[in-house]
Amino acid sequence: MAKSNRSKVILQCEGSTYRYHVTKNKKTTPDKLQFKKYDPIQRKHVVFTEKK
Repeated sequence: MAKSNRSKVILQCEGSTYRYHVTKNKKTTPDKLQFKKYDPIQRKHVVFTEKK
């Protein structure tokens, strides 16, 4: 079985409790992820940041 550089991370919205579960490559992106994604609770696009 091959080892993978990808790990599961959680993207948490700053304004609500909604989360996205994604994977990232730790080798190429060691910094925390930050995406602008849709939040169905607020019904608009907001910034989601990586949470441990």
